[in-house]
Amino acid sequence: MSAAASNSTGRPQQQQSNAKPALRKPVFVKVDQLKPSTAGHTLTAKVLSSDIVLMKGRSVSQGLRKTRIAECLIGDETGTIIFTARNDQVDQLKPGTTVIIRNAKIDMLKGTMRLAVDKWGRIEVTEPAKFAVKEDNNLSLVEYELVNVAEERP
Repeated sequence: MSAAASNSTGRPQQQQSNAKPALRKPVFVKVDQLKPSTAGHTLTAKVLSSDIVLMKGRSVSQGLRKTRIAECLIGDETGTIIFTARNDQVDQLKPGTTVIIRNAKIDMLKGTMRLAVDKWGRIEVTEPAKFAVKEDNNLSLVEYELVNVAEERP
């Protein structure tokens, strides 16, 4: 008998402890496919503008971390949306760069959509995209209203 364990078919058994789960291939979406309060989006977009809206923290204290939040207008050939960048993400989202955003979510702010990436997502700066951004379809300008639908009882 050989040193490797085998099952009744004569094939060696695979060790399950070292096997990694199969990674899913990312499904890239376009900006116009984004819907309110959804998550898990992967998309490629160009950064059109970046405005810092909040800067907190003092540089005198080493233990205190600075908090920076910027609203960046990003888009692709189907439309644009405002991306809320936090801390290190602000440095990656410079106007004119093309980024791949992975595992993004839609946050609702005053009834409008904002794209964001939390600790489970990732932003990668990539080579410049060849598409022209459709700037007249800004999804962050569309206001949504939460409507409760009451069930009718017979």
